[in-house]
Amino acid sequence: MKEMIVQNQAPSARILMVDDDPGICDVVLEFLGQHGYAVRTAGSARDMDVALSLETVDLIILDVMLPGEDGLAVCRRLSGADAPPIIMLSAMAEDTDRIVGLELGADDYLPKPCNPRELLARVRAVLRRAELRGAYQVAGTGCEFAGWRLDLVRRELQTPGGIMVHLSGGEFSLLRAFVEHAQRVLTRDQLLDMARGPDSDAFDRAIDVQISRLRRKLEEGAKGQNLIRTIRNEGYMFIAKVRKL
Repeated sequence: MKEMIVQNQAPSARILMVDDDPGICDVVLEFLGQHGYAVRTAGSARDMDVALSLETVDLIILDVMLPGEDGLAVCRRLSGADAPPIIMLSAMAEDTDRIVGLELGADDYLPKPCNPRELLARVRAVLRRAELRGAYQVAGTGCEFAGWRLDLVRRELQTPGGIMVHLSGGEFSLLRAFVEHAQRVLTRDQLLDMARGPDSDAFDRAIDVQISRLRRKLEEGAKGQNLIRTIRNEGYMFIAKVRKL
């Protein structure tokens, strides 16, 4: 396990890089370290678990192809309210692979090899969104809309009839973006940036699929009530009034 912290500079965040390629780890460790981040590396899911037991981290950069437990399984296992945000890296650049990673709860997804400067930009964006989400949760642990209750800490959604509805990581991120910007038209690009990241073109199909699934769950839980309206040539609007709890 390697670690780098720039001397005489307080690290802006603690990052854990999980990848079994020493060359890539060294490049990321040095580059992000030069920009003030405290970076540790782990070569497997087991090493990652050890690192997480020793220290809390603010972000995980996770390779898909790991020895033993792969990155997708790790992402599924770590998804939850208390888990740090995850940026996944993979040599598999197919859209379907990216969509699977995002559905499992990853906050962003980059193909390998990636430009260190682009990775730095993604790291900053994901950490910034995580900070904003934290600020929102401090103001209130949840919200209520059209009889529904959403717990932002526990990631629990309850129908007007009191039934719990399971949400995937992607669906929860989208719903959170909608309730935080209720009764406003949001473009696909805006939703992608709020819920996932700036790689809009690659994930247009993913965002439409997730919105369709989220809309169906809301309609099934409230007898056909359509809370997500499609605004032609513009985007989507969450039409319900939202009250913070």
